[in-house]
Amino acid sequence: MSDSEDVDMAYRPMSVAELASRLAITADEKLQWKLVWEFLEEYRWEATENQHPLLQDVPQPTGDERWDALLAALAEHLAAQHDLAPPAWTEPRVLRRPWFPAELPSQRAEALVWAPAAFRKHGVYLSARDLEAA
Repeated sequence: MSDSEDVDMAYRPMSVAELASRLAITADEKLQWKLVWEFLEEYRWEATENQHPLLQDVPQPTGDERWDALLAALAEHLAAQHDLAPPAWTEPRVLRRPWFPAELPSQRAEALVWAPAAFRKHGVYLSARDLEAA
């Protein structure tokens, strides 16, 4: 195997833009959530200086405005953890009608109270504990 083949096979963490592409071609909602959790896991393992670039590229629409808003909320939330401004592409991705991904009433109530500010801003009510558990 040549050195150029080694480089092509090197690990590269998923970016938000790549996550959007994967969400767009995945019909199963449970699998979509697994992709989100996979992104979060890869993001957390990256060195701090490598995290912010994973949020910068503009994700293409997923075909579902809920997921588009969730990606914007996620990027804004993660940027805020480093006291950085959110990527400009996040600004217009706001739901007119709130989305509560949780199914149980108790989970929805928890999300209403504990959703991080970036998620509330974008109309996505997901509990901070759900993000930490990912």
